[in-house]
Amino acid sequence: MIDPLSRLLGLELLEEGPGRATVRGRVSEDHLNPHGMAHGGFIFSLADAALAVASNSHGPEAMAIAATIHFTRPAKAGDLLTAQAREVSLGARTATYEIEVVSGEGTPVALFTGTVYRRG
Repeated sequence: MIDPLSRLLGLELLEEGPGRATVRGRVSEDHLNPHGMAHGGFIFSLADAALAVASNSHGPEAMAIAATIHFTRPAKAGDLLTAQAREVSLGARTATYEIEVVSGEGTPVALFTGTVYRRG
């Protein structure tokens, strides 16, 4: 399920399953930083949306407690970015996910790692 902020940013859920998710978003002029590149906050939000879907796929409510992102290449207006989340570890109370963000051509844009706390 995509949250209200993700909808506001124009993000789309493409695929979800146990411990995985794929979310897509197109960089618009509204998503640019002062240098004309995709704002890091937009890319982070795209990856975070994939984290949210993947981490909540097992049933217990999950909330992020830590996240890091490494930007590898810039994206520009018009680029279609895809964030693919995969579960790295799943415990009773925490789980960790790796999310790769790529451009439409498959060029890596960012690598995001997120850890969640699982309620219940």
